[in-house]
Amino acid sequence: MSITSMAKAEKLLHRRQTYRGGLIEMVIWRLPERSESWPHGLKYRLVYIRDRARVIGYDNERGKGDHKHLGEREAPYHFTDVRTLLRDFWADVRSFDDD
Repeated sequence: MSITSMAKAEKLLHRRQTYRGGLIEMVIWRLPERSESWPHGLKYRLVYIRDRARVIGYDNERGKGDHKHLGEREAPYHFTDVRTLLRDFWADVRSFDDD
């Protein structure tokens, strides 16, 4: 995605907050058009950082599609909608903290 295309994107969410000694950052954009890389018309990055390391991350980077990071492991993620994305992300964050 070019800088020009991102400039036309609508930011739906941008939140940074501390959480249990770490940092949560969530950013979601609605893109001006769907593409092969972003078939649902959204670009997102959700991350939970502890001790300067990403422990949970959800994103849909170009060429990789929807996926999540759980520690060092990367797994596909089936995107359905923003509400479910946020719920799934928070479930993984809470699960990490329960360990």
